Amino acid sequence: MLYLHAIGHFHPENVVTNEFLESLGIETNDEWIRERVGIRSRHTVLPLDYIRQTKNRDPRAAIEAATLSNAQTGARAGQLALERAKLTPRDIGMVLSGSCSPDECIPAEANRVAAAIGIDGPSLDVSSACSSFCSQLYFLEAMRPEKLPDFVMLVNPENSTRVVDYGDRSSCVLWGDCSTAAIVSPRVPGPWKVTETWLKGDPAGADKVVVPRFGHFRQQGAEVQKFAIKRTGETWQAIRDQWLATPGHTFDQLTFIGHQANLRMLEAVSRRCEIPAAQHLFNVDRRGNVGSSGAPSVFSENWGSPALGRAIALAVVGSGLTWAGALFERA
Repeated sequence: MLYLHAIGHFHPENVVTNEFLESLGIETNDEWIRERVGIRSRHTVLPLDYIRQTKNRDPRAAIEAATLSNAQTGARAGQLALERAKLTPRDIGMVLSGSCSPDECIPAEANRVAAAIGIDGPSLDVSSACSSFCSQLYFLEAMRPEKLPDFVMLVNPENSTRVVDYGDRSSCVLWGDCSTAAIVSPRVPGPWKVTETWLKGDPAGADKVVVPRFGHFRQQGAEVQKFAIKRTGETWQAIRDQWLATPGHTFDQLTFIGHQANLRMLEAVSRRCEIPAAQHLFNVDRRGNVGSSGAPSVFSENWGSPALGRAIALAVVGSGLTWAGALFERA
């Protein structure tokens, strides 16, 4: 079992609205976008003038044009998590990072984030694209507790608008940027307990969601959507059954936070699994698909809110293909 002490998030200040996308002349508008994916805005580390002038034709140039790096946005999320946990960088003994579009092949991006925050300890990447956060929890839970430090930071720096083709209306309407950071402990009690984790995969689907080196994001949209709905629903049901197996636990105490791919996908999962609106938290309509930071950013934006309920089921999917989940209970 792990204890969750805090989650922090950071959204860059530049906002890509549906009206801005319409101004790019790519045969899309607010009505078309809302109807298909339910998103009205998303954040980006790219200057809006850069997107307007280039449509990000060259992802290599986007790295230079970006106002912030993954290390900088990951560090800002980490600093909020430290503030909420009332801890300092000296308290963190390990950093794990994972994202859809890391800045470098080496060093591990976790080292860059740790250095930016001032953390001194082993830092490495554990990444499974959009399911990275729950994958990180799964691997930590599987480790011998005595081998882990008192506090570990899990970072998901996601600035994937740098690999988005803004001439492709099917993908540019989806993506936004956000970074999250969570602080967990194998032994020091915190406000939340991570009592179960799940991790599954189907490597035969590895070609369905791809970000090539120095290339644009691409996916087989219809197939991935069906996969995401199916696997998210299965993960939610497994977590729900685990929660209800304990006497005194009731269905209405459990809150659902899914992978923030798009609102229509989440609505389909909720209909199939009969999840009431009051038990479903999301931010994809305002933030877009922010990869592995999507579900934890919903948690972070509601940090301290009674809307989180007594327990939280995170169910996420990612390239690979992978799907993962975690059950959080109030301590």
